[in-house]
Amino acid sequence: MTAQTKKRGAAENGDGGIGLGLAAFIVNNEDLGPIVRHAFESGKPEALLHSLRNIVKMKEVEIEEICRLHYEEFILAVDELRSVLVEADDLKGTLSDENLLLQEVASALLLKLDELLELYSVNRSVGEALATLKICLKVTSLCKICNRDIAQARLHSALKTLELIEKDYMQNIPLELLKKVIQKQIPVMKLYIEKKICIEFNEWLVYIRKIGKEIGQAAMDQVSLARQKDEGMCARQREAEECSHVGFDEHAYSLDVENMDEEVMLEFDLAPVYRAHHIHIGLGHREKFREYYFNNRLMQLNLDLQISTSQPFVDSHQPFLAQIAGFFIIEDRVLRTADGLLSESQVETMWETAISKVTSILEQQFSLMDTANHLLNVKGYINLLGTTMKKYGYQATSLVEILGKNRDKYIELLISDCHKQIKNVLSKDSYERMVIKKENEYDMYVAALQLEPTDVAPDLPYVALFSSSVPNACRIVRSFIEDLVRYLSYGSSMNSYNVVKSYLDKFLIEVLNDAFLNLIHGGSLEFQQMVQIAGNIAVLEQSCDMFLCHAAQVCGVPRRLLEKPHSGLTAKAVLKASRNAAYSGLITLVNSKVDKFMLQLPSINWTVEEAPEHANDYMNEVIIYLHDVVSSGQQIVPRDALYKVVSGALSHIADSLITVLLSDRVKRFNANAVAGIDIDLKMLEGFADDTFHSTGLSDLRKDTSFKDCLVEIRQLIDLLLSNQPESFMNPVTREKNYGSLDHKKVAMICDKFKDAPDSLFGSLSSRGTVQSAVQSARKKSLDVLKRRLKDFS
Repeated sequence: MTAQTKKRGAAENGDGGIGLGLAAFIVNNEDLGPIVRHAFESGKPEALLHSLRNIVKMKEVEIEEICRLHYEEFILAVDELRSVLVEADDLKGTLSDENLLLQEVASALLLKLDELLELYSVNRSVGEALATLKICLKVTSLCKICNRDIAQARLHSALKTLELIEKDYMQNIPLELLKKVIQKQIPVMKLYIEKKICIEFNEWLVYIRKIGKEIGQAAMDQVSLARQKDEGMCARQREAEECSHVGFDEHAYSLDVENMDEEVMLEFDLAPVYRAHHIHIGLGHREKFREYYFNNRLMQLNLDLQISTSQPFVDSHQPFLAQIAGFFIIEDRVLRTADGLLSESQVETMWETAISKVTSILEQQFSLMDTANHLLNVKGYINLLGTTMKKYGYQATSLVEILGKNRDKYIELLISDCHKQIKNVLSKDSYERMVIKKENEYDMYVAALQLEPTDVAPDLPYVALFSSSVPNACRIVRSFIEDLVRYLSYGSSMNSYNVVKSYLDKFLIEVLNDAFLNLIHGGSLEFQQMVQIAGNIAVLEQSCDMFLCHAAQVCGVPRRLLEKPHSGLTAKAVLKASRNAAYSGLITLVNSKVDKFMLQLPSINWTVEEAPEHANDYMNEVIIYLHDVVSSGQQIVPRDALYKVVSGALSHIADSLITVLLSDRVKRFNANAVAGIDIDLKMLEGFADDTFHSTGLSDLRKDTSFKDCLVEIRQLIDLLLSNQPESFMNPVTREKNYGSLDHKKVAMICDKFKDAPDSLFGSLSSRGTVQSAVQSARKKSLDVLKRRLKDFS
């Protein structure tokens, strides 16, 4: 029925299209906006209104139809509604009563609720305030901690606190004013920390440069001590090796635990560096600080590389080199422990700068040095510096090269210095045998220098075979060896023994031997001095083996290598030749002294009227002098040499007597003068015979005794005193009694010989007739000899 009504309504209105569409939208509860908008836009709102009215009328019809169909149900519903209203009134009354009761009960609770809500609001505000205060309190507490750390110079902790405030609290600070204050103060605090740490670091720079020398000195002392221990160990090992040739010593290789001390760590304070580095890292200025550190240390290095002009380099080289060593020991520690503050390339750059400057300074200073000891002292410290730096990983090859370049100069200076010392020692020597009265003197002058074959001290006082110059010269030679080895031991692997041996030979020959030769040929020595010099040379000649052993020991060469053939020193043979030259000098010196005595010969009375009863004064002096020669030389000079000296002196005396008789200074002489010469000669022959046997020289089995040295003058005197001098012309007699005489010399001497005294009253003298007859016969025989010698010539 409803559908029919709808269709009829739409047909009645004559607007079926719009009405149906509008009705469909209304039934489906859809939005009518588009239809209304379309109606107004198309200019046909009346049709829309007409359709709406038709729909309303249709709906009213439908309502009436529905009401007509359900009016009974409506009546029932109304009745029920009225009954419900009655019940609702009852319920309303009940509710009203309950409401009044509830309001009475809840009024007090509402007041409490209002108070509670107010408290909740206050609590929330207080909580927010507490949270704000907590943040502010934490921030201010951190600020206080930061201030305290700065006041106590705990700058790294203060910086960490500032970083914590910035990262964790700055954005959460609720008080804007506090936030602004803190934001403003943090850069100020960081700047203060940076300045503070820079001041502390600058103070450390002053401190570390001040103690750099002590650090370097301590490090080099450790290296020197270690080197001494190594040398001592090597010496004990060599000693053990030498002992092994004889027998095994169970204690030779015993471990010396007491000397195994650990190396002491060099202590110096690097905390300011670490602190400054870490703080600058925290400030974000790491590269800036690295550059600042490197530049400042490089400036300090340049200052350290400036040598002192107020004192000689020899006096200032130790602190100078110790300062350099200390500088790079510090840099090595910083490189290894300062967390990248330095790079290896930076340290290498500084080291190359330093080594170049030091090398330049050393070359200049070495060129100015004129004393070997100065050069050796500087060399020793340079070697020690190089070894110390090598221990810390630095290469010091150029330093070693400097030492090698100056080796020849050093040896030249060393030889020159030792030459001066030798000359000084020889010039101050009195050349008297040393008398040693104390055991410690024996140990110092004899045993320590191995100048005697045994180490057992003899009975004191002990008279040595040498004078004071020998132990002094030995010390100079040993010092020369040690200084030479010390210089050659500059780190090279070369075998220094052969070099030392070569220069030792050169030194002994060109310095020591030449000094003795200058003394020998100087002509200013007495016999006793010449004797002692010969003895000294003999002792030093034997000491050559000791010098060689000492050189081998210092160089670390086993002694067994010295036993090889041709391993000795050439100087030993050269000194032996000089010793022989000294013995020749003794002969020359004795003969020269004898000549001074023999100068009295021409002044004696050669035509004396009566024969003398005693020897002439000159012969007494000659005999006394020869006794001194024998006694002086007997204990020092070898018997062969003493034999040559005495026999040479006796031969020289004999020659001098003959020379005087042949010289123009003696115009004539008589038998009485010859008799005086005969007394002199007998006295000399007695000395010669006694000396030859008492000194043990007869044990030499020489073909010629001392008395044989006087045979020519003896035969001449015998001929002049002979009753038949003409027998000289008899070959048999001449061969038997006068074989050493030259007939030419005899002829010249006989021409001067006048057998009769040269006096006006010679015929009136008190001589006996028999004596006159003898003289007459001798004179006739002598005249015959003179004539026959003239005929023979």
